[in-house]
Amino acid sequence: MGKAGGVPELIGTVEAAAKLSLSLRVVGRREDGYHLLDAEMVTVNLTDSLQFRPGDGLRVSGPAAARVPRGRANLIIAALAAVGRRVQVSLVKRIPVGAGLGGGSADAAAVLRWAGCRDEDVAARLGSDVPFCLVGGRGRVRGTGERVDALPWEPMAGRMFTLLTPPFGVSTASVYRAWDDLGGPTGEGPNDLEPAALLVEPRLAEWRDRFAAAVGQTPVLAGSGSTWFVEGSHPGEGRVVVQTIRPEG
Repeated sequence: MGKAGGVPELIGTVEAAAKLSLSLRVVGRREDGYHLLDAEMVTVNLTDSLQFRPGDGLRVSGPAAARVPRGRANLIIAALAAVGRRVQVSLVKRIPVGAGLGGGSADAAAVLRWAGCRDEDVAARLGSDVPFCLVGGRGRVRGTGERVDALPWEPMAGRMFTLLTPPFGVSTASVYRAWDDLGGPTGEGPNDLEPAALLVEPRLAEWRDRFAAAVGQTPVLAGSGSTWFVEGSHPGEGRVVVQTIRPEG
């Protein structure tokens, strides 16, 4: 997608893949308030599409377009500023917003790839999930998200997961504040943020229980929510079946 010397072409399309946190442990909190994580993340084939053209501005369409933030709060705009590019971006949004699937971070990472930027420090300044979304595949993510170590791919090759996303998002900042207020609980499952997310958004419990009854498994919360997931293919109303995918390039 780029020209010689790392300068991107002004026309092109890049896919932005969602991430799934298979485990998420909160292992500490820095003095500045940022939480320290130890997580396993994988890339899955639920994607947004970003088309770049000469010009300026951001146009958004697609089934998940309604809650996409505009202006400086949008990570696409922030990522373009970080790499010093001005371009018109048409975003087809399929990754739900506020769902714990790293949709905004995936979009920011797609901008960095398009611009020929693989600098994980730049990615970390944009958001805690952006470094993993830039690297992709399967990784162990630590610190505030800036430390990404690749994990063997074969154990995760082509594994299937079923997602159920309620028609509402959950604020990540609110979940971490609730986690602090609860005294830093450890989740019963692989995600330490579940108790805090359920406190912030009690409706999550109803969606979890309905999902569990339908598939016969205990769902896990994706990140800070609102998506629940189980392993395997369990198609049904409102569910999305995804597969793990290798990182690009």
